[in-house]
Amino acid sequence: MNLRTEQTGNISIVRVGEARMMYPILSDFSSAVTTLLAAGQHEILIDLAPVTYIDSATIGCLMDLYRQAHNVGGHLKLSGVQKRVETMLTMTGAQNFIEIHADEPSAIKSFGV
Repeated sequence: MNLRTEQTGNISIVRVGEARMMYPILSDFSSAVTTLLAAGQHEILIDLAPVTYIDSATIGCLMDLYRQAHNVGGHLKLSGVQKRVETMLTMTGAQNFIEIHADEPSAIKSFGV
């Protein structure tokens, strides 16, 4: 999976470089975020700007990662969410848990930085 991680203050930004996030490539994504949480990085921002499609397995994965972050007192938020992806998140109710921000600056600001 095309994925990279960087730090901005205490926020870990996970940049997804795929247009389609689906089941076969989710293990790398999930492992990257889980590794950050295990290392004490509890403020996670996932940049989904290039992503135009997600499947139900991706939504389940995001919800699981949200739960893991929440359980350690952290936050998992999304930025750069395209309309089609936002529609999928809304249809499943995931947006009731995971904060969705239009762009990275507003997402970073929401962490209180």
